Amino acid sequence: MSHKHENLVRAIFHDPVSGNIQWREIESLLHHLGATLESLSGTRIRVKLNGAEGILHRPHGGNALGRQDVAHLREYLAHARITPSLYEAGSKGPPAA
Repeated sequence: MSHKHENLVRAIFHDPVSGNIQWREIESLLHHLGATLESLSGTRIRVKLNGAEGILHRPHGGNALGRQDVAHLREYLAHARITPSLYEAGSKGPPAA
């Protein structure tokens, strides 16, 4: 994961929930992680990542996700096993023998 995407994952999981995360950055992160995105009716998007399927919503009247949308994204990513701590554990490589 790039440094930019790592920082974005940290921002998504940061408390309090941010209301200033850009949708294009989320799409970039999801593609980078290998997710498939399928546009549905309206602003809904079906996302499949690591065996987890969910519905996300593009922001209305702007490009930034609201706090509720970020919280929903956080829940989905956690279900798909994408969290800052899991990333950090996976990026350190196997333990030395």
